Amino acid sequence: MSSQASLLLQKQLKDLCKNPVDGFSAGLVDENNIFEWSVTIIGPPDTLYEGGFFNAIMSFPPNYPNSPPTVKFTSEIWHPNVYPDGRVCISILHPPGDDPNGYELASERWMPVHTVESIVLSIISMLSSPNDESPANVEAAKEWRERRDEFKRKVSRCVRRSQEML
Repeated sequence: MSSQASLLLQKQLKDLCKNPVDGFSAGLVDENNIFEWSVTIIGPPDTLYEGGFFNAIMSFPPNYPNSPPTVKFTSEIWHPNVYPDGRVCISILHPPGDDPNGYELASERWMPVHTVESIVLSIISMLSSPNDESPANVEAAKEWRERRDEFKRKVSRCVRRSQEML
């Protein structure tokens, strides 16, 4: 199974190198490991994250694309849908099938048609419009809802720090 996953990931990497997508760059963490990617997401224009450069690691399971990768920011980021340890929490990264908690439809969860590109574009979309209904970071979600100025200050600090890391 992992050789099939490896071939698919090599193809996706080649496609992204040939046809880069605005808003992010991606490559391997280590040339000898196709299952671990380094991604840099550029803060989307007209959002609080604009101007930021946020690094993340995307780790693929051996049975990809049947199971989703995990995505974890290595840059500091303040967002309702990012756990304090950097793990991204969005529906398409949840295992396929019905949600045991009943929050998500099966159609919103992982499907093998997703690619590195569609995953990262979903994360960029998440940065533009947080889902505070089922937050990974409860404190960030509370601030987003109740103390927007404080939320904006923390995000601005993250954006500045991400620029200093360049």
